[in-house]
Amino acid sequence: MNPPDAPLVVAAAQIAPVWLCREATLDRVCQAVADAAARGAGLVVFGEAFVPGYPFWLSAMDGARFDSPVQKRLFAHYAREAVSIERGDLDGVCQQARSHGIAVYLGIVERPEDRGGHSLYCSLVFIGTDGQIGSVHRKLQPTYEERLVWSPGDGHGLRTHAVGAFTAGGLNCWENWMPLARTALYGQGENLHVAVWPGNKRNTTCLTPTMAQEGRLYALSVSALLQRADVGDHVPFAEEIRAALPDVPANGGSCLAAPDGS
Repeated sequence: MNPPDAPLVVAAAQIAPVWLCREATLDRVCQAVADAAARGAGLVVFGEAFVPGYPFWLSAMDGARFDSPVQKRLFAHYAREAVSIERGDLDGVCQQARSHGIAVYLGIVERPEDRGGHSLYCSLVFIGTDGQIGSVHRKLQPTYEERLVWSPGDGHGLRTHAVGAFTAGGLNCWENWMPLARTALYGQGENLHVAVWPGNKRNTTCLTPTMAQEGRLYALSVSALLQRADVGDHVPFAEEIRAALPDVPANGGSCLAAPDGS
């Protein structure tokens, strides 16, 4: 597959959320969209579950303990801070995309009304340069302890979108390892693959060039950051979470591979 002649500048927003705070993190997203556009980017991408943040407490705080008051309160907080697209939570980001003429891939924890408002999904949202939401892809199968807080998604959001002269598609984290999910996007003419991650270099180093070579396309992996100090006092059991987490739960690893794997 030959790449388009027209160049596209892409921005990987390797930044930290205001962890488990939806509104403050969305403000951070809006600022990053404006910054990316000011630097000439036609597409800006944020990490997996960036708004309001990846559930790092699960592995550190005995997330599978049955009937735990701690886990119940943390999940309730997570659900309150999750994104409702129907409520208009992403309107500000859509406005920024439209105002600056830039496309956006944004990882969110979605609390959709069409699932009764009780299930959370790890979703990847595409917003076009017109400020319209083009697709919402709910992660097909949450990985390991993610299943404690995220529900399984479906293939409805496996769609590609025109971004400049390119055809872009995206997947969440470990589903980038799923050959048939990738193939569903390849079959729609994808030549820019967007892979979003919670943020660790070990996840992106090997797979990103592999996807690029397999699909003969550009592969962009985008990861977030998180340090122990990013767990603010607004989070329930913040002190206990900080004590249990490593110094840097998410160390980045964003990268771009060319169709030859370089």
